Amino acid sequence: MNNLIIALLSIIPLMIIIYLGLPRLLNALGLHPHYGIPEFDLTGKRALMISTSHNVLGNTGKATGLFSSELTVPYYAFLDAKMTVDIASIKGGEIPIEPSSIKWPIATKQDIRFQDDSVAMGKLNTSIAITDIDASQYDVIFIAGGWGAAYDLAQSEALAKLVTKANANNSVIGSVCHGALGLVNAQNIDGSPLIKGRKVTGVTNKQLKQLGVSMTPLHPETELRSRGAIFEANSGFRDMLATHVVVDGTLITGQNQNSGAQTAHQILSLLAQK
Repeated sequence: MNNLIIALLSIIPLMIIIYLGLPRLLNALGLHPHYGIPEFDLTGKRALMISTSHNVLGNTGKATGLFSSELTVPYYAFLDAKMTVDIASIKGGEIPIEPSSIKWPIATKQDIRFQDDSVAMGKLNTSIAITDIDASQYDVIFIAGGWGAAYDLAQSEALAKLVTKANANNSVIGSVCHGALGLVNAQNIDGSPLIKGRKVTGVTNKQLKQLGVSMTPLHPETELRSRGAIFEANSGFRDMLATHVVVDGTLITGQNQNSGAQTAHQILSLLAQK
């Protein structure tokens, strides 16, 4: 028994090293890279975060939804800049979360902060339906991603109308990862596709294939290209470790789950200039 206790005690330091070190290693490789956002005071400005309402991955039966950091990272970037931040979803009500995105070693500091924030969780659990949103009330419309977004963002006529109105109001429009699907059916004032001829990014087909989720009905890279967008992205041996942000006028898009902080920073900088 004593030998067993000694053996168990001997591996505890190794377990602690792994627990603390693996997230840092993933950061170093490119997953959720550390990115510092300077201070902004945008008191009076309003941001609307939009999420999927879909909670099942195809016919697999696996739970899915919003990839947490794609909302939490920009949420706190806007909130810390003294903006008012609301959260909406396609159907309204409780927003489903991709389970793996809020667990070790993937969860970010913002994910943990959000889970401990009763006000933020209240917004997540009672999100506003996009049909109840007046786009003219917001300076920023930001669309988060996650596997669930492939099932209801581009399919929502109400979301397309909301983004179209926000663009007509000269609001800043942002997205990360699958959130770009919320842009594909929006229009310019002249009725042309919002993203036609514009530089944008979103999750790559390569990343979806590498992660084994190509069964989703719509793929951002494919849909963006099909609407005439100029698609940009960084690639690597694993695209989930890459990141890229594109600024095209008031349209600011991030490639994937790694791009939330930089995308938010670019949005804040543009708002400060406006």
